[in-house]
Amino acid sequence: MGAVVGTLTMQTKQRRPSRDNIDDELEMTTVCHRPEGLDQLEAQTNFSKQELQILYRGFKNECPSGVVDEETFKHIYAQFFPHGDASMYAHYLFNAFDTTNNGSIKFKDFVMGLSILLRGTLREKLEWTFLLYDINRDGYINREEMTEIVRAIYDMMGKYTYPALKGDVPQQHVDAFFQKMDKNKDGVVTLEEFIIACQEDETMMRSMQLFENVI
Repeated sequence: MGAVVGTLTMQTKQRRPSRDNIDDELEMTTVCHRPEGLDQLEAQTNFSKQELQILYRGFKNECPSGVVDEETFKHIYAQFFPHGDASMYAHYLFNAFDTTNNGSIKFKDFVMGLSILLRGTLREKLEWTFLLYDINRDGYINREEMTEIVRAIYDMMGKYTYPALKGDVPQQHVDAFFQKMDKNKDGVVTLEEFIIACQEDETMMRSMQLFENVI
């Protein structure tokens, strides 16, 4: 998906001939899994119609069927992190995009999530990040869940991880976060505790939004 995001960044300001716009409209009605109409997606996201057309081209090039399953998502993601193992992080990221829990990501799922990550409000971004860390979707983040995500990020970054990965680094990272986030010391972090802690600590905010640099 990184290539799709990069394409948007490079091409957003470029004008497209009207014929391309017509072709996009036609293609979006004939793909196997038809996405929502451009007008509807424009209303539901923070992207313009032109930006959605650019994103759709990239999505269609990588996923001709109109949907992407987890294995395909992992394969695409692994190409951007050749020095590490991105499979587990890609798994958790896939689940965060797959809001319907049906084992696939459609174009609408992709652009709705991307809209939040790139152009959402601070609270929207933090809510999305919380969802990523809340692996079992019970409305809380426990130590095990946060450790899983942190370890997956270290594994993905591979030899370029800084500081260099040692056996207890992920756990130390999690312990430091929980000390600041778990205000009532009940062993879990709620959404509000998560948001308040991130807003109060700029370093924590940058760390918890690491996904913005690896999406």
